Amino acid sequence: MTAGTIEVRDLRHAYGDFVAVDGLSFSVREGEIFSFLGPNGAGKSTAINLLITLLTIQSGSAVIAGYDVAREPARVRESIGIVFQEETLDRDMTAWETLEFHGMLYNLDREARRKRIDELLALVQLEAKRDTLTKHLSGGMKRRLEIARGLMTRPKVLFLDEPTIGLDPQTRMRMWDYIRRVNREGTTIFLTTHYMDEADQLSDRISIIDHGKIIATGTPWELKNTLGKDLLYFETSDNPKAIAILREFPTVRNINEKKNGFIAMVSEDGTHLLPGMMERLIGEKIDVATVNMKKPSMDDVFLHYTGKEIRDEETGKRVISNIRPGGR
Repeated sequence: MTAGTIEVRDLRHAYGDFVAVDGLSFSVREGEIFSFLGPNGAGKSTAINLLITLLTIQSGSAVIAGYDVAREPARVRESIGIVFQEETLDRDMTAWETLEFHGMLYNLDREARRKRIDELLALVQLEAKRDTLTKHLSGGMKRRLEIARGLMTRPKVLFLDEPTIGLDPQTRMRMWDYIRRVNREGTTIFLTTHYMDEADQLSDRISIIDHGKIIATGTPWELKNTLGKDLLYFETSDNPKAIAILREFPTVRNINEKKNGFIAMVSEDGTHLLPGMMERLIGEKIDVATVNMKKPSMDDVFLHYTGKEIRDEETGKRVISNIRPGGR
């Protein structure tokens, strides 16, 4: 195993009768950004707490950077950095003092420690705030400072548990830039998030997790590609009949029913397929009230694999038409 890699096999953890992590097996490659995507309560934070040695492994195994989490917890802690979901900064310390204190805790040499602080404040663009008390920093600045603190010991793996939760969209996107920059410097990153766009934009690979189980794993492109090239949403006067008709089209890979309509997953460009589909439906005396087309998103992937939605923001919807034949 190389530095910065993670190997997890059959990891399980229960709180009494509640199973929070249910037989997780996955691997993280050195130098990649790997994400757990799932709703609150899916088991993401419990999994991270097991890997960073805050919880005792009940069954299964985990190895980080060559060290067994259960048997060598001290060596694991020396190899990782952590940014927790909840803020853990001392409000009465300055940004510089926060990093200085953390470096002292890990017995970093004074000269090396001071040099590292300067490097990290520059990395997260907080040089101008080095003497500012953390209680006077904005939410985004605090998260950047926490990332800098997590990097003080030059960890092989940086764990980020919901790193942008509670931040406004613009600050979240800036945080993504810092995370990418840290990764480019050679740090493997393990990220948990319930933001679809965050997982999509940041991750080299994603594991979708729900009810403590991994449901699917792949690159964002691979996961979205499993749904087809385009998604076509229909609302008609006779949805069951329309579904039966569209299932006859060889380019329709799957159809999922929605509350008022249905979504057809197609393997070719939807703009080329729609005219023929519309002609066939109208020819069968089916009134089409609405048609929308969009590219598959991580929202759609999650819905496809879990049967439910977790949506914080709209991502990438491309509405081609909103057809109301006959002026209806």
